[in-house]
Amino acid sequence: MLTLDINGKKVMVKSDPATPLLWVLRCELGMTGTKFGCGIGVCGACTVHLDGAAQVSCLAVISTLGNSRITTIEGLGGAEAVALKAAWSNIDVVQCGYCQSAQLMAASALLKQKPTPSDKDINDAMSNVVCRCGTYPRIRAAIHEAARKKTG
Repeated sequence: MLTLDINGKKVMVKSDPATPLLWVLRCELGMTGTKFGCGIGVCGACTVHLDGAAQVSCLAVISTLGNSRITTIEGLGGAEAVALKAAWSNIDVVQCGYCQSAQLMAASALLKQKPTPSDKDINDAMSNVVCRCGTYPRIRAAIHEAARKKTG
């Protein structure tokens, strides 16, 4: 058994130590907000925070996580998350919705690192999460709106 720090709680997991975090979250813990997309780290649908940084969970083997703080969409909070969720609604970002938990995770990590990001900062930070519906302009606009509201 391994102990993981997920959303601020210590959680004991029984999965094989070689299991990717994505499968522990979804299958063992029933946390389905983190989505499966490709399983090879290229689509970003499974993005979570590891120690505050956006990371794909399909490539994060649980035995390597040690004392990492893992945050999933279910545990996403703070000023960035509140501002982003409001902006997502105001801008009407969501189309199919499949990638949105990952988009919010990546955007939240960006705003924590760069409170007033440029278009280039946003493009760079968000390029790891594929939106099959192509809502990138609305995502960028929502991140800018969230940054303005958060910084006043």
